[in-house]
Amino acid sequence: MIVIQNYPLAVIFCILAMICWGSWQNTRNWAGLAWRFELYYWDCALGILLLSFLAAITIGSMGDTGQTFWESLAQATPTYIAYAMLGGVIWNLGNLLLVAGISLAGMATAFPIGGGLAWLLGILVNYIGKPEGNPYYLLAGGTAIALAIYLCTLAYQRLQQGKAEVSYKGVILAFIAGVLIAFFYRFVAISLISDYANPEIGKLTPLTGVFFFCVGAYLSTWVLNPIFMKKPVKGESVSMRDYLKGTPKQHLIGILGGMIWCCGMVFSFMAADQAGFAISYGLSNSAPIVAALWGIFVWKEFANAPAGTSKLLAGMFGFYFIGLVLLILAK
Repeated sequence: MIVIQNYPLAVIFCILAMICWGSWQNTRNWAGLAWRFELYYWDCALGILLLSFLAAITIGSMGDTGQTFWESLAQATPTYIAYAMLGGVIWNLGNLLLVAGISLAGMATAFPIGGGLAWLLGILVNYIGKPEGNPYYLLAGGTAIALAIYLCTLAYQRLQQGKAEVSYKGVILAFIAGVLIAFFYRFVAISLISDYANPEIGKLTPLTGVFFFCVGAYLSTWVLNPIFMKKPVKGESVSMRDYLKGTPKQHLIGILGGMIWCCGMVFSFMAADQAGFAISYGLSNSAPIVAALWGIFVWKEFANAPAGTSKLLAGMFGFYFIGLVLLILAK
């Protein structure tokens, strides 16, 4: 497998993960608002699974360090496979709620709240699980994130005044999603070898862990998504018959969205050996910065917000950036 050898390169990989995790939601908009997110999600989950397998048999099997994907698979114990898959199930439920929140409140609102909360709690959870990095910088970065979330909430309240049909239901769903997503990374981390170059018996290499995470996410989609289809957060219920009516373009866009997200997962866990899980998670999950940029400047979600909202959004970006820098310095 290919192993990252230094911290600066690990930071670059975390930034790539941040870009992927902050951009994949755009495919939901590109698929068209008429294409319900419950239908879009079938293709997204498939894209995640496909990319994880492709990464495992290529990047995860190249190089002369550690184990290949097939070697890791042959000696992996059911317990650690189950941990990785459980992480996928937890993430999948949180992500379904987050996508639902985005469909109600918009990317620039739901994603900074859900993703920001997942960022803050996730740093704490992963640091407690494996204390690595300067706790003072991590705490300061987390505080900056909390302030960014608060400013985003104030911006949402202003948007509510200027656009009456926007519902707080999206914010609530995003909040619940953030709590769930905060814990998925830790379960996958438990399943992984502690030294990528010298793997322990029974544990998984990073891309083997990512693969089983994606298997858990994909299988749980068949349980969770039908519930969202029957009891949607917005609009009428939909069925698999509606899914089959989708165009090839809509299905391919959904698959692309899943692949983009999974690329972020691959980059993040490849970086974790050098950066540590708390820092890798923290840097990778600064994706709300990227998502909010898309939502504000490309999708114009705050175009009709009252005067003064732009200052709140500028403050949000400022605190997110400060948090990002502090996390980089936490090593």
